[in-house]
Amino acid sequence: MSLPHAILTALLEKPSSGLELTRRFDRSIGYFWSATHQQIYRELGKLERDGLIRELPSQAPARGQKKEYEVLPQGRAELVRWTAAPQDPKPLRDPLLLRLRSAAVVGVTGVDDDLRRHLVLHRRQLDRYLEIEEKDFPPEKNSEVDRLQHAVLRAGIDLETFWVRWLERTISELDDA
Repeated sequence: MSLPHAILTALLEKPSSGLELTRRFDRSIGYFWSATHQQIYRELGKLERDGLIRELPSQAPARGQKKEYEVLPQGRAELVRWTAAPQDPKPLRDPLLLRLRSAAVVGVTGVDDDLRRHLVLHRRQLDRYLEIEEKDFPPEKNSEVDRLQHAVLRAGIDLETFWVRWLERTISELDDA
């Protein structure tokens, strides 16, 4: 149920076309909630049918014109309801961890190379998040909105830091064995 809420959030931040939404997902929301372009377009249709968003009136002829959407009051109310609702933490489901558990049964051939590849990817993502933090969150940017957005980014930073440290330790332990 979270993809519609991610779309409602993005549209409340800025009315957008489906294409603009997919680009914004690729650049921001997609760091912590991924969706394919097809999923976003499919969800836009459902949200519109459910009366949560509407297509903005267009000045130009509709043929070939991209549709822009905005959130209706019912959509805002749904987002408020969902934001305030309690939700339990989700268990970690990562294929890498399952593969390591399997490697303990069938052998570790090839797993250590992939651990190193994952380490490179997580370091790269951590660097990207730290660059975003430096650019977008200077100390004087301290409104409630800024603090909440920064908290989301810090979660990403902390998760990537966890993965980097865990991978470094795991690789070291496998190398020592």
